[in-house]
Amino acid sequence: MDVFGQGLALGHYLALGAVLFCISVAGIFLNRKNVIILLMCIELMLLAVNINFIGFSRQFGDESGQIFVFFILTVAAAEAAIGLAILVVLFRNRRTINVAELDMLKG
Repeated sequence: MDVFGQGLALGHYLALGAVLFCISVAGIFLNRKNVIILLMCIELMLLAVNINFIGFSRQFGDESGQIFVFFILTVAAAEAAIGLAILVVLFRNRRTINVAELDMLKG
């Protein structure tokens, strides 16, 4: 229960998830230069999906949505660690994290 005597409804979770997802998509489309910001937008997108899983899990009284959240958080942590490791190696070799200057990696 919140301050006003009403609990959070499913719509509140879905609205917050939609706002976070839209912010992350806008961040990806508006900033195509910095790899770090692109990785942060992908992480924000995964968090928006997690909020929707939690909302549906709470609405239906089933814990499987929360179990999916743990798996998504595990994958997101691995993605962040590997992505940042690759980014450090690229910065050491190229001295930049600009996406436009990293296009030499195309096969």
